[in-house]
Amino acid sequence: MKLKRFLDIILSLSVLLLFLPLLLIIGFMVRVKLGSPILFIQERPGFLAKPFLLMKFRSMKNALDSNGELLPDNKRLTRFGRFIRASSLDELPELINVLKGDMSLVGPRPLLMEYLDLYTPNQARRHESRPGITGWAQVNGRNSLSWEEKFNLDVWYVDNQSFLLDMKILLLTVTTMFKREGITQEGHVTAEKFKGTVTDDGQ
Repeated sequence: MKLKRFLDIILSLSVLLLFLPLLLIIGFMVRVKLGSPILFIQERPGFLAKPFLLMKFRSMKNALDSNGELLPDNKRLTRFGRFIRASSLDELPELINVLKGDMSLVGPRPLLMEYLDLYTPNQARRHESRPGITGWAQVNGRNSLSWEEKFNLDVWYVDNQSFLLDMKILLLTVTTMFKREGITQEGHVTAEKFKGTVTDDGQ
């Protein structure tokens, strides 16, 4: 684990410095096209489900309906937003989360706090590893997978994580980014919300 943390720091810092001009450009474009704030900051569960503040570039407008409620995602996601999501450029600020120790480069994706009470005991084991910018589920289908398939892959990673596996996932992530596959679930602009898994006893 010490080696993993060392690589997290070295690689994330190197990428941040290398892509600093790109980060500034994207930040400027978000400000121009979507307004303020530039960053989307949301509480997510981290290692052992401890909450932390995840940072991403905003990809949606804050458009409201007549009742003051946010419009559906498909109404707020712009062409520019779709582009930075498809290219995963919106996730570059998460490298700061990696430097802070909230996340790792590789691990199960940090999902919503509201999902915590919906996991089965086995699914909850995904929090036994520090959450990642990319992970085993992301290079094996991403949002084209069902929630149960993603959670099974997350738990498999927790049980089998290693330096070589992390290197494989990072290399596959680059390929996945260029292919832009599995970005959305069918019928959704991103991914359908997780509503819990129905077990054999109907619970």
